[in-house]
Amino acid sequence: MDHSLLKQFVAAGRLLHFAHAARSLGVPRSSLIAAVRSLEGQLGYALFDSTASSTQLTPEGEAFLLDAERQLDKSAKSAAASVAKPGGKAKASKGKGRAPAVKGKSTPGRRRQSR
Repeated sequence: MDHSLLKQFVAAGRLLHFAHAARSLGVPRSSLIAAVRSLEGQLGYALFDSTASSTQLTPEGEAFLLDAERQLDKSAKSAAASVAKPGGKAKASKGKGRAPAVKGKSTPGRRRQSR
C-alpha cells in the first residue's frame, strides 16, 4: 500500500476536515480527496460516510485508521533504525584549497611578471 496515501488518509481521518488536512499536508484539497477515493477503490469499501452532513468515518474507516497509524509508526521506526550511525572512516585531505582568483591581485607565492 502506498505510504503517501496512508499519510493523507490518516491526516483526513484525524482532523475529519478535508480542507484542514490538505492545508496541514501542503497539498490541494482536490488531491487529498482523490487520494482517499483511490484508497477506497483499492480497499473495496468506503472509509468516509458520504451521506453525513459533516465529515465522518465509517466503522470500517475507523478500524482502518487505527491500522494505518500503526503501519506508519512501524515504517517510521524501521526507517529510523536503518539510518547509518555517525562516524566511520575519515576522508583524507587532498591538499590546500585554492583561494578564488581576484581580478587585479597577484596570485600568492608568485611574482608579477615584468612587462
